[in-house]
Amino acid sequence: MKYLHRTVIVTGAGQGIGRAIAKAYAAEGANVVIAELDEATGRKTAAEICREGGTAEFYACDVSKEQQVIAMTAFTAKTYGTVDILINNAGIANPHTQPLYELSVEAWDRVMNTNARGVFLATREAAKIMRNNPAGGAVVNLSSTRAMMSEPNTEAYAASKGAISALTHAMAVTLGEDGITVNCICPGWIETGDYAELREIDHSQHPSGRVGKPEDIARACLYLTSADNNFVTGAQLVVDGGMTRKMIYEP
Repeated sequence: MKYLHRTVIVTGAGQGIGRAIAKAYAAEGANVVIAELDEATGRKTAAEICREGGTAEFYACDVSKEQQVIAMTAFTAKTYGTVDILINNAGIANPHTQPLYELSVEAWDRVMNTNARGVFLATREAAKIMRNNPAGGAVVNLSSTRAMMSEPNTEAYAASKGAISALTHAMAVTLGEDGITVNCICPGWIETGDYAELREIDHSQHPSGRVGKPEDIARACLYLTSADNNFVTGAQLVVDGGMTRKMIYEP
């Protein structure tokens, strides 16, 4: 129970990677706030945690909306007394592969505002509370290997993830004075669907020998937010089974 009585906000925790992160912290004794736009999935995750003996509250929040983020953070502090850890996981991919020539300003803004603005807003508000903690706090931002490499027609998504990586080192320098660490994780292929449906070729293209799972990212979050690891800040941890390090030659 390494995180007993610590308060953790996980944005976008209704499903996938966010859900696994929230459950991992709850299993370690943390009080978890599920900040999720989709009420059905958010309440489901919170209910699962509580049934398993953990502590969790759902709070409906669109991280691109300033007043909603302010209210969510205030709710967390009022409910549990403080905020110790923030996991900025919420994000959208669409239009992940919309052709550049057809990419609208509205679509661009939707991706950037959720992914990048959301990280800015949630960190700003959580840090206002964390800086008053005797032990400071910890922030982990979920970026992507797409911040460093791309497929065609992924400009909005890549730009948003690149912004998150840059925000990480900027905030680490700024918030370090207040005892707050800020790091980011760049996941590669993390399968959030039916893992059993993956093919051997899917696994074999990873030097690790397998496709990633949400729990792989959850364990990385637990590492980066541990008080024992407060010397790690401003880091960009790639968790991709080695895929971005593999040379690929076209036949």
